[in-house]
Amino acid sequence: MFKKILIANRGEIALRVIRTCKEMGISTVAVYSTADRDSLHVRFADEAVCIGPPASKDSYLKIPNIIAAAEITNADAIHPGYGFLSENATFSKVCKENGIKFIGASPEMIDAMGDKSSAKQTMKNAGVPCIPGSEGILESLEEAHKIAKEIKYPIMLKATAGGGGKGMRVVYKEEDLEDSWEAVRREAGAAFGNDGIYMEKFVEEPRHIEIQIAGDQYGKACHLSERDCSIQRRHQKLVEETPSPFMTDELREKMGQAAIKAAEAVQYEGVGTVEFLVDKNRDFYFMEMNTRIQVEHTITEEVINYDLVKEQIKLAAGDPISGRNYYPKMHSIQCRINAEDPFKNFSPCPGKITAYHSPGGHGVRLDTHAYAGYVIPPNYDSMISKLITVAQTREEAITKMQRALDEYIIEGIKTTIPFHQKLMKDPQFRAGNFTTKFMESFEM
Repeated sequence: MFKKILIANRGEIALRVIRTCKEMGISTVAVYSTADRDSLHVRFADEAVCIGPPASKDSYLKIPNIIAAAEITNADAIHPGYGFLSENATFSKVCKENGIKFIGASPEMIDAMGDKSSAKQTMKNAGVPCIPGSEGILESLEEAHKIAKEIKYPIMLKATAGGGGKGMRVVYKEEDLEDSWEAVRREAGAAFGNDGIYMEKFVEEPRHIEIQIAGDQYGKACHLSERDCSIQRRHQKLVEETPSPFMTDELREKMGQAAIKAAEAVQYEGVGTVEFLVDKNRDFYFMEMNTRIQVEHTITEEVINYDLVKEQIKLAAGDPISGRNYYPKMHSIQCRINAEDPFKNFSPCPGKITAYHSPGGHGVRLDTHAYAGYVIPPNYDSMISKLITVAQTREEAITKMQRALDEYIIEGIKTTIPFHQKLMKDPQFRAGNFTTKFMESFEM
């Protein structure tokens, strides 16, 4: 087992990893930018190293600075959290070259799964259902026209190096294809330095359902059931829950087995997710594999009563998985609380928290790095916390969430608490009638 782990991240996920390390008897090193010197992850780690100024490119994305911090503190492993360098093949490779264990996927696996067109081909070969579309990167607009006619409109153009909702466009009719083609190429080139595009059939009335997986160094994988992530805005998740209200026992079994096939096909090591789009007929299609811990891993932990970060660390240290597939016996919901104004199109609201009160009670969990007096910096993602409830039924979990949201006080900045309060009362949400398009008609 590792003696010391450096957490190459910030905020609530860094604090989350530190907690598990302490319980496992592993020393921790926090890294931080000058904007984060007062963050709780810096206070609660055993050691802390400043790695640069506020801009991510000069701190949390600066690989030489992070490796230097690991070397001067004698850390034998690095946990990347999510975001930043968590799915960066170069970072995984540099860790390996410097004799530091990267608690995540190998460089080869990140490359294989990070490029969406090659990932899709790998999944097809493994027998995992995939959305009809181009076999790889489109070579020309003429080829795009040909394939779009074959798979029939609507279609979606996607940047092969895309992520975070960038480099994606739906095309409903042939005459709009050329303009969309040019727009996606421009956006992809500017955002990712790679203007490669592939095409997929656009799935109508889709649900975004992911399967949590775990794989060991010996080629064995298991699944830990599903999470429904369909409540999203501009491809950014707002609320997640498990089990999905749309799921049937038969569909859960099929999707679970498909996820295991996907993981074993690439000999996946660690914890991660296989992401699927599920249409109104409950046909499901592979979307992507995330080779890291997820923001929403918390709700799976609550319904199976298991520490996924601990499992991640154990797998990285060479422990085998039990091979057991889990199915939820309870219901859990997570609301992402962001420093954004939901009444002004979710515009960011960084600033100082002047008053803070955490909700609590049975079945309520709060993962956060915020406190009264803490300043939310403008340089990073706006998430303040993740509020999680767990109960015997979905209805009870929603009611508990309503109570917890009413208790949650954050003053000095605008937050998305009012949005979540309204969502929990929405009749369609409460009935489980929603798709990834839900937010397009939701009004504050």
